[in-house]
Amino acid sequence: MAASATIPSSSFFAKNRNHLSLSPQNPFLSSIFNVSLTSNVRRRKQTTFIVLSMDAKPTVLVAEKLSDAGLKLLKDFANVDCSYNLSPEELCTKISSCDALIVRSGTKVSRNVFESSGGRLKVVGRAGVGIDNVDLAAATENGCLIVNAPTANTVAAAEHGIALLTAMARNIAQADASVKAGKWQRNKYVGVSLVGKTLAVMGFGKVGSEVARRAKGLGMHVIAHDPYAPADRARAMGVDLVEFEEALATADFISLHMPLTPATSKILNDETFAKMKKGVRIINVARGGVIDEEALVRALDAGIVAQAALDVFTEEPPSKDSKLIQHENVTVTPHLGASTMEAQEGVAVEIAEAVVGALKGELAATAVNAPMVPAEVLAELTPYVLLAEKLGRLAVQLVAGGSGVKSVKVTYSSARGPDDLDTRLLRAMITKGLIEPISSVFVNLVNADFTAKQRGLKITEERVVLDGSPENPLEYVQVQIANVESKFASAISESGEVRVEGRVKDGVPHLTKVGSFEVDVSLEGSIILCRQVDQPGMIGKVGMTLAEDNVNVNFMTVGRIAPRKQAVMAIGVDEQPSKETLKKIGDIPAIEEFVYLKL
Repeated sequence: MAASATIPSSSFFAKNRNHLSLSPQNPFLSSIFNVSLTSNVRRRKQTTFIVLSMDAKPTVLVAEKLSDAGLKLLKDFANVDCSYNLSPEELCTKISSCDALIVRSGTKVSRNVFESSGGRLKVVGRAGVGIDNVDLAAATENGCLIVNAPTANTVAAAEHGIALLTAMARNIAQADASVKAGKWQRNKYVGVSLVGKTLAVMGFGKVGSEVARRAKGLGMHVIAHDPYAPADRARAMGVDLVEFEEALATADFISLHMPLTPATSKILNDETFAKMKKGVRIINVARGGVIDEEALVRALDAGIVAQAALDVFTEEPPSKDSKLIQHENVTVTPHLGASTMEAQEGVAVEIAEAVVGALKGELAATAVNAPMVPAEVLAELTPYVLLAEKLGRLAVQLVAGGSGVKSVKVTYSSARGPDDLDTRLLRAMITKGLIEPISSVFVNLVNADFTAKQRGLKITEERVVLDGSPENPLEYVQVQIANVESKFASAISESGEVRVEGRVKDGVPHLTKVGSFEVDVSLEGSIILCRQVDQPGMIGKVGMTLAEDNVNVNFMTVGRIAPRKQAVMAIGVDEQPSKETLKKIGDIPAIEEFVYLKL
């Protein structure tokens, strides 16, 4: 049974820095954290430190028009540069001095934009739902968070879809133009009724489900196709989820509400039009690219499609001589889906709040390329997040030079069930700790998994279920690196891996095991590990050597196998010892090996 002795520090101070940021360039966590102060004579007490950034205001580039309400929110926090109608070259030039970028659908945020930012760009806000104009892969690779505004314009887009549906069914636009041209053609513009007709909603997300709800109110029979939509939600609305082919074959009206992806690009084409009921009517308030526009013209001319009502196009604005735009059976609007006064203000406020929150270090609820961590879970996991990063940093520094780190196993010990413990954030921080000390890459929640995969680093996770109260989310976290040599042989476990283990005590991360040796040292500052012969005076000798170099010890413990046998001493230090001091420690006869680890 291993024994340990704790030597509390006479001065144990939290450093004034943001320990909890996921990256020095890209923080995502609050910088408020609890630490414990200990002394020889005073009892332990809790203190809260609030770390305030002394940096200048961040700069937000607004590349497309945003309402005043959104701009005001941004200007209260950041320097705002409103530069509209930038060319791709101008955007790439400007982006290197910006921390955030806000766009709508008209600005392409390409890989060149992210690479031109030089790592400064932290967040891109898309004022709207669709993010097909943003290169998500490039954003993730560069550690840039993408947020959108998915709720504010939902109702406006759904209402516009219904407006196009009814206007098309009753030939409103054509009849209006006819009357204004001095004609009175009542017989020509006889429409069709909606009651009893089948509407196929293609894409049963936020907008699609709102369209379905309104169509039901018009007396229509509504079916939907969406491979990701929950069947119970559709049933609760009286909507039948059907396969794609069935939707095409049975619908009188088809309303498109899907994102533009490689899988949905030109999903309505010659082949799919041929499978539709003759006389079908098409509504599109989603993305122009989901329809093959030339194929739609052919289907209109052949009478397969009776009418189309379109708010979006493959090229915006479309050319004036477009056969589709000029077709007499097509009703068009200039991308007005979100264009209500209420929606415009709502989208502006929603995206401004998301961007400011991300710049402050909060995990945005509307993040597109990062796993969502609820606020209450984040608050509870905060000290364990710091522990995870520190363990990663310790483990990789214990690996001997030349040993390639390829396989890492992380073990979480908890009394909670698997569904009650979200470890994605912890895994990201362990990845950060493993990679950053040996590379120039900044790792955060956005790019952690990608960065690990890119470097051939396989991280597996295991959970040990404990009996007892699940009051704390975790009992301990253990990191093991397999198939490597160690610069500190005592860090090798019985099974042959470099192993470190830690716990959170009074809100502060502690190292509690190195290899097979139990220790207990606060993960503040840096650490010196010494394997020694267990004999009197060792603590004093090492302490005096450090004191001579004016290096302050903030924590020290000794873990041993048995009295007068081998022991591992873990020493927390506030300053980095000189090479001469470290050599003096190594020259102490009873010390068999030692290593200095920078946290």
